[in-house]
Amino acid sequence: MRVNAYAAPAAGRPLAPTTVERRDVGTNDVLIEIEFAGICHSDIHTVNGDWGPQPFPVVPGHEIVGVVAEVGSAVSTHRVGDRVGVGCMVNSCGECTNCRNGDEQYCLQGMVGTYAATDRDGTTTQGGYSTHVVVDAGFVLRVPEGIDPAAAAPLLCAGITTYSPLRRWGAGPGRRVAVVGLGGLGHMAVKLAHAMGAEVTVLSQSLKKQEDGLRLGADAYFATGDPATFDELAGRFDLIVNTVSASIDVNAYLSLLTVDGALVNVGAPADPFAVNAMSLIGGRRTFAGSMIGGIAETQEMLDFCAAHGIGAEVEVIAAERVNEAYERVLASDARYRFVIDAATLR
Repeated sequence: MRVNAYAAPAAGRPLAPTTVERRDVGTNDVLIEIEFAGICHSDIHTVNGDWGPQPFPVVPGHEIVGVVAEVGSAVSTHRVGDRVGVGCMVNSCGECTNCRNGDEQYCLQGMVGTYAATDRDGTTTQGGYSTHVVVDAGFVLRVPEGIDPAAAAPLLCAGITTYSPLRRWGAGPGRRVAVVGLGGLGHMAVKLAHAMGAEVTVLSQSLKKQEDGLRLGADAYFATGDPATFDELAGRFDLIVNTVSASIDVNAYLSLLTVDGALVNVGAPADPFAVNAMSLIGGRRTFAGSMIGGIAETQEMLDFCAAHGIGAEVEVIAAERVNEAYERVLASDARYRFVIDAATLR
């Protein structure tokens, strides 16, 4: 079936209306009528060519919420009418050690991204800035009742990207967690860490979002543009989650960790970091990275959010405003995630 979509025709070019072909629903497939698709900074990096050549035209979008319209004959996990979600991946080998351990995002054969990737059948995947998508049932998540569907869409990337390291590095009561940046990822990290019971501090360039940070669950808020901040907070945090997609002074942030503390990077800047080994050795500190989560962990995150009344802070827009939204994201003028209303594509 051909469906309406918005695509980038070439690197750095504005997105424009188009149509894309969706495969027939196979035995293990789910056809989803998309309701909402979040706009992630990764979408912008991809279509601008920041991460290398892409198979243009590209339909971005890996924060997808919609309703099941059809299921394959072997699908028992989802039914027509269910509200479901799709995140950053739509397939993996299913056989390697990582896939068997529930870490499909680290598939040794390479997980299949929701867009701009080569699927197992050789076709190029196209994402959620469209009216419909067909996805293998094993990569379709259940969206629990109690989460607004528009606010649920960013959970499929921003939510799991921050939930996974918070859980893995033990955010909880008695733990001091810092979140670097209060954007699309950062605001979710604050909400989730607060719900987990941690003491949460936001580290941002300035104090202009301080009121928001405290409202979202932060206990403290500091401006990293003030050099005194790094002296005042030295050795304070058990875990720092860096959510910004720009270069930072890693060594300065490592100095804020306790012994055995961890700085976990989830943002994806285009330029490499410079790390002084003594910043790690001098405090038995860890500098790590984390990329989304497996399917089971993503479902766990959605259930956690439903239980704690957590959704993303969103601004819902018509599809025709997508290029304007991109410009606003780049200007740090998003509070805190743009979400496309897919009904405006029909």
